[in-house]
Amino acid sequence: MNFSVSISVYAKDDPSYFELALESIFNQSVKPAEVVLVVDGPIPDSIDNVISSMQSVHSNLKVIYLKENVGHGEARRVGLENCSYDMVAIMDSDDIAVSDRFEKQLKCFEEDKELSIVGGYIYEFEEDVSNIIGIRNVPLLDSDIKSYMKSRCPFNQQTVMFSKPQVMNAGGYLDWFCEEDYYLWLRMYLSGAKFLNIPENLVFVRMSRDSYARRGGLRYFSSEAKLQYYMYKNNIISFCRMCFNVCIRLVVQVLLPNSVRKWIFSKLFRRNKG
Repeated sequence: MNFSVSISVYAKDDPSYFELALESIFNQSVKPAEVVLVVDGPIPDSIDNVISSMQSVHSNLKVIYLKENVGHGEARRVGLENCSYDMVAIMDSDDIAVSDRFEKQLKCFEEDKELSIVGGYIYEFEEDVSNIIGIRNVPLLDSDIKSYMKSRCPFNQQTVMFSKPQVMNAGGYLDWFCEEDYYLWLRMYLSGAKFLNIPENLVFVRMSRDSYARRGGLRYFSSEAKLQYYMYKNNIISFCRMCFNVCIRLVVQVLLPNSVRKWIFSKLFRRNKG
């Protein structure tokens, strides 16, 4: 089954991490028919050199240059719209896919033709993939995923592979500050999509000291609060659940210092390897 991989890069990405991410895409047990790379605005020579080097080796690397930085949501929209195949996998520019990730996901789609999206677990690491600091599990079955999404995002976006027609039927990627993925999954839920997560690690996700800081602040909280209201207006959650979800986010994302927020995410929302 031919499929595309969609990935984007921008000026502040680390070129060495970006190169490792691309290598993990091309060195798969089942290789993509094309890799669509969106360059989100002007980039330094160090990143451009990585792109040129990869293009010289991989003829299926399709590069789209945007004149200005438009952000994740818009870059993902452009990438998806330029994918040639009905099956599309998402990848981030500083993460590392396990070598048989695509093979495992394609097998799921072959076994169940009704599936719309397949994701999986992530292993979070610092500096080197051998230094695993946490694992983000997600619910596995369709009913559990749809129940879980009433409180938290049910997919690790950097692990997903999905049916492009079904994603486009739900409106595709639309900009929503730091939540373009959650917003898409909710619209897919409303459109009747069928979900699945694999109970295995599919991607090693790179963490940094400010990873948890980015999950806080008034702008981040406002974005999530509006998403909760969207769920309420579309009868996904009740008014009481919306209020509860917003209150929890207010405490964690605004009132707590970054050090405490990091502890909460690492100890309560993640599990240790083994």
